[in-house]
Amino acid sequence: MKKILFPTDFSNVATNAFVHALGLAKLVHGELILLHTYELPIMDSQFGIQNYKDVYETIELTNLDRFKDEIPKLRKLAEENGFESVKMTHVLTDGDLLHSIRETVSKEKIDYLVMGTAGASGWFEKLLGTNTGEAITSLSIPVFCIPVGVKYSKINTIGFTTRFREKDKIALQNVIKIAKVSHAKVKCLYVETSDSDNSLAVYQEWETFFKGEPVQFFIIPGEDIQETIEDFIISQEIDVLTMISYKRTFFKWLFTSSFTEEMAFQSSIPILALHE
Repeated sequence: MKKILFPTDFSNVATNAFVHALGLAKLVHGELILLHTYELPIMDSQFGIQNYKDVYETIELTNLDRFKDEIPKLRKLAEENGFESVKMTHVLTDGDLLHSIRETVSKEKIDYLVMGTAGASGWFEKLLGTNTGEAITSLSIPVFCIPVGVKYSKINTIGFTTRFREKDKIALQNVIKIAKVSHAKVKCLYVETSDSDNSLAVYQEWETFFKGEPVQFFIIPGEDIQETIEDFIISQEIDVLTMISYKRTFFKWLFTSSFTEEMAFQSSIPILALHE
């Protein structure tokens, strides 16, 4: 059974992404693991041992009570959206969020990470701070980013961006597997710039390799890759855009450049980042 990790702070952004996480879990016949973390304060040495103990216990109990209050609400939301059959487990832990994510991914052998994005001032951007993008790439599992306000709906068309590298075929094959179980089609995009070094023979070889699969290839010339991808999303009615993270540079580029605002934080569709 596949395992999907869903970190949540119980905000509206996270709750919206929760429904998408449920949908993914049902699609891949997986289990959804909800993760909520909180950080204990660093206290001045003037506090006595008993004071430390009292403060920490109060914080822990407060978070535990909130956790107990929120979980039934999420279960009710799952039922309202027809996902009551999805198996859910819960993890409440103190400490740094990224550390908790990495620990849970390793311990539970997580297959997917699902998170909500909320724009420039949102919780997700706080997660993606100065070295955070690099930390996330070390997970080597797909990361499903859900923009705030994007309601869950059936996936009919999956977009896939490629450089036509040989190893991209493996990622595309995995996307096709998802497409087949959701009865969706895949539209594969290559933006051909003046610096492109692929040939017609490469394009034809890919079409031959994936012959018979529910995938269509688009070779679109353009110098502005971001704009070309955005136009492609609209013109081809893409429901989910999948992109390959080329080593550690991908998240640094995705979450620190202007592409962040357009494609991740303000995107109108979910983005699934796959690792090479």
